Amino acid sequence: MIYEIRFKKSALKDLLNFPSDDVKHIISKIDLLAVDPRPIGCKKLHGENAGLWRIRVGNYRVLYIIEDIIKVVEINAVGHRKDIY
Repeated sequence: MIYEIRFKKSALKDLLNFPSDDVKHIISKIDLLAVDPRPIGCKKLHGENAGLWRIRVGNYRVLYIIEDIIKVVEINAVGHRKDIY
């Protein structure tokens, strides 16, 4: 099943502030979430970020929610690993 990828406005705004080479790499990894929203290396977060999943893309992290019933992956935040949590 293919999932639809949606971005929160704030996540898209943050993403566009990164260097263009990094943005291309991050977008390519996000595109793969449409096919497999739980890729090897992803992590389900707990505590304050409960319900979110995380993938690592170099020094960046992508936080997202998986809605299996409606087949949607919503990107909640994208940021440098030192700033994202």
